[in-house]
Amino acid sequence: MALEVSEIFHSIQGESSWSGQPCVFIRLMGCNLRCAYCDTTYAYGQGRFMEIPEIMERVRRLRCDLVEVTGGEPLIQAETPSLIAGLLDAGHTVLLETNGSIDIGVVDPRCVTIMDIKCPSSGMTGQNDLRNLEKLGARDELKFVIASREDYEFARDLLSTPPAARCKINFSPVFGSLDPRSLAEWILEDHLAVRLNLQLHKIIWGPEARGV
Repeated sequence: MALEVSEIFHSIQGESSWSGQPCVFIRLMGCNLRCAYCDTTYAYGQGRFMEIPEIMERVRRLRCDLVEVTGGEPLIQAETPSLIAGLLDAGHTVLLETNGSIDIGVVDPRCVTIMDIKCPSSGMTGQNDLRNLEKLGARDELKFVIASREDYEFARDLLSTPPAARCKINFSPVFGSLDPRSLAEWILEDHLAVRLNLQLHKIIWGPEARGV
């Protein structure tokens, strides 16, 4: 069982409620969406095919309990759920970052799913599969990448739906496009119970760095 892999690296988790923690990232190739602000377009192309045991051995050598499977969009590869299950069985805490357009019901419930909801500036709002909201649990998270006031209001309004209310919520300003202070002020004005997510890895190493 092989997956096409862009990169595997050890870094500091920059996003979500896990931000700041050491983490191994498995970035898989391919994505079914083309968001206007995408910062991992290199994952659209070709990578290296690796068998699941080989991937797990690379992770083992990096000696870190926290692992994130990301992309691209990990769930477009049929073997991704098997990789996640294998990592969980090996004792890892596993995070899955997914764009929310593909059924997350195939994912092992022990995994923490971090699901992106596409706001208007992404150009991909029509690809949101909101049925996935019903499949998220209390440990799972939603992420809204926000570039404008329109995006913010879209995200804020979606939070009123009961399924969204039971998850951890992350609002992330598009790096270099929306001043984090503006987003912080909007959150405070509306008394939202959300996390302001500042992509810590970009602050530390810069927005162009890969593999960190």
